[in-house]
Amino acid sequence: MKKILIASDHGGFHLKQFLITELKKENYTIEDLGTDNLDSCDYPDYAKKLVLELKKDTQNTLGILVCGTGIGMSMAANRDADIFAAICTNEFMASLTRKHNNANILCLGERVLGTELALNITKTFLNTEFEAGRHSKRLALFS
Repeated sequence: MKKILIASDHGGFHLKQFLITELKKENYTIEDLGTDNLDSCDYPDYAKKLVLELKKDTQNTLGILVCGTGIGMSMAANRDADIFAAICTNEFMASLTRKHNNANILCLGERVLGTELALNITKTFLNTEFEAGRHSKRLALFS
């Protein structure tokens, strides 16, 4: 089972806390990288913190970033060449972004998703493996 890094800004704090609680019930190893409260903060700081930690072990680690919509976190995280951060709003997107894109960070929006849907998306993302094959060639084109 992969280690899970998770971070949010203030706009994603409640969903982050919910996901941590639920994933720990299923024995996931979770590392919470903040924020620790609802005080206004800057999402790029938390995206960068997670990206730097994820890059230490991309083979055995996945990330989850949460903000109001998931858009800001995705934009901030994807500035790094080794990172494939995907916004997902349903399980189908979560499955395909792992199978076809080998995404290593899931981006979620607290203001656009209910908690149960977000949990289902997260579980799908965490339990789906990259199919490689023809998809590996396409990902190499990013370099």
